[in-house]
Amino acid sequence: DWPAHLRVAVNLSAVQFAHADVLAMVDSALQHSGLPSARLELEITESTLMLDSQAALVVLQALRAKGVRVALDDFGTGYSSLAYLRSFPLDKLKIDQSFVSILESADGDRSAAAIVQTIVQLAQALHLETTAEGVETATQFALLRHMGCAQAQGYWIAKPMDAAQARAFITGWPGVQHHF
Repeated sequence: DWPAHLRVAVNLSAVQFAHADVLAMVDSALQHSGLPSARLELEITESTLMLDSQAALVVLQALRAKGVRVALDDFGTGYSSLAYLRSFPLDKLKIDQSFVSILESADGDRSAAAIVQTIVQLAQALHLETTAEGVETATQFALLRHMGCAQAQGYWIAKPMDAAQARAFITGWPGVQHHF
């Protein structure tokens, strides 16, 4: 029932990702939900890729072949190997909230801003989308937009909500043409 231009993002733990039936699990979830595969975005962390990088590559390639999108979550907090960005089929980098939360602070804004700007530019050069996590103020949102970050999530956008609240929120969002 969600508007067709919205994706459903699902966090996938390293344990779930390493499970032998992860592809069957995704297929089953898509079949039962009726969600087109292109609207599913699986969020994985760098540690997931490190467990068994060759097996991870095979799974990611199979997911992408199905049309499922893949986001690298909490980017910048793990090992942040740039080799991952070249080696694995990814669609998005999610900028960790630890960088976003200090954008306005006196101590952290220069270093945090430099890191965020670098991540955004790197993602753009690699044709990846970016989402900033943990956006809590209008100033953070404005800074991130100015840096070229395409998407944001956090309490400034909306607090967690159930499905009925989400429908009302989406319907009221500017530019949404879908009616539930």
